[in-house]
Order: sequence, then C-alpha cells, then structure tokens
Amino acid sequence: MHDLTAARTHGINDALTSADVMTFADKGYQGAHGSVRTPFKRHRFRPKLSRRQTAVNRTHAKIRARGERAIATLKTWKILTKLRCCPRRTTPIVQAILVLHHVEANRYAG
Repeated sequence: MHDLTAARTHGINDALTSADVMTFADKGYQGAHGSVRTPFKRHRFRPKLSRRQTAVNRTHAKIRARGERAIATLKTWKILTKLRCCPRRTTPIVQAILVLHHVEANRYAG
C-alpha cells in the first residue's frame, strides 16, 4: 500500500489537519490536501514551471532537507532499529542520542 493511501486509511491526514500541523511532503503525496504541503509538479503538457513555482519548490526543498538530514542522522544510530519500548519512552531516547551526536560532532569539528 502506498504511503498516501495508508495515511488516508488510518486518518493521519485528518489528524494533522485538525491539530493544525503543517506537514511538508514530497511529490508522491500530491492530492493529500489538508495541512500537507507538496511541491509543484511539472506535467506532461506544461513543459516548465513558472519562476514563482520554482521558487516555492526551492523553499519547500530547503524546509524538507532539515527533516531528511535529521532522519538520516538518527538512522545511523543502530539502537533505534532494535527499539521495542513504549512510544512515550522513545522521545527521551532520541533526545539523548542527539545530544551524544552533537557532542561527538563538536569534538571533531576543530
């Protein structure tokens, strides 16, 4: 099942919209509506995006890049793949991992 279909089936889109959470997604989520924001997609009959659309896509990509980098950083910590605890305990564990990561990164930054 595609991510968008799963989000609709489980009511994630509606929950994000009712909680007024702005969500930035990739082009695969076109048509999600609500509070989900997707970049403009070039269509077959529209060869180029306008300057405004290109600027919006660039800003959208900059916002998403932070989240993508954060997820990539967390994936390097193998303990998260074996995490089998209550979701409420996950946040403090992730926070501790990020503190350790920043301490380690600053140690080698010079």
